[in-house]
Amino acid sequence: MTELVTGTGGPVQTDPAAAKQGAEPSVARVSQWSDIRHRFFANKLAVVGLAIIVVLVLIALLAPVLAPFDPLKQDLNATLQSPGGKHLLGTDALGRDQLSRLIYGSRIAVIVGLASILLAVVIGVVLGAMSGYFGGWVDTVIMRVADIFFAFPLLIGAIVIILLMGRGVMPVVLSLGIFSWAVFARLLRSQILSVREMDYVHAAKALGASQGRIIRKHILPNSITSVMVYGTSNVGIAIVAEASLSYLGVGVEPQVAEWGNMISAGRGFMGVKDYMWTYPSIAIVVTALGFILFGNGLRDALDPKLR
Repeated sequence: MTELVTGTGGPVQTDPAAAKQGAEPSVARVSQWSDIRHRFFANKLAVVGLAIIVVLVLIALLAPVLAPFDPLKQDLNATLQSPGGKHLLGTDALGRDQLSRLIYGSRIAVIVGLASILLAVVIGVVLGAMSGYFGGWVDTVIMRVADIFFAFPLLIGAIVIILLMGRGVMPVVLSLGIFSWAVFARLLRSQILSVREMDYVHAAKALGASQGRIIRKHILPNSITSVMVYGTSNVGIAIVAEASLSYLGVGVEPQVAEWGNMISAGRGFMGVKDYMWTYPSIAIVVTALGFILFGNGLRDALDPKLR
């Protein structure tokens, strides 16, 4: 039989039998992660963003099942068919089914968006942690290198790398990741500059903890939140950048089912066959909006000032 006792520390569950044996009562508190989860799902826009991301990922995974046609198959007897009939979103100038290409295009979006931001986060976290914690000449060198990457617009820098490596998914991922790490490094550095002066960090140093352990166990866990939030929001930006590169003719190969390629193929039919560029444009906007809403919701849920 348990009793609920209210004390200064919040509600406490006591077990009379355990109390007789000298056992300490267990405090019933809501965990931090439960609070974060509750705050996140209370934000309706954040839930909408999460739903968009989940649907996008499911479409990408189930593309072979969902797509009614082969996205690369050409049917010259069914070119430029308007939406309707067996081609729900119409066909392009080569008779390829637009719906199938739209579905398969989600795969490129997910792969490039997540992989490029993950690469940028890894590079940015490593260099930003070193810069913020060690300071001195290490900080100066890393930040000056970051300034060089800041000087290059994302698309211009990505185009340079792709022209050197050739077109394809991997060059696009590498180019976007390499020219996106600097902002993550600077963001993490600013957080570490304040965290490294905290008492628990000085205590760890006094106890003889190694530099690597202090960074892994104390600095990064208390500084990484802003990087996570910014990275989540930037997945949508990476997807837009990838589609822009393909639209400009320097992204993935033109025959690949990809949203930027679809818009590029439809630009010659604007005002005549607007469905060719409208649907992939909507897909890009909705996808980017989903990641931005999810990132904003994550920021609000993790911000201790709003608790």
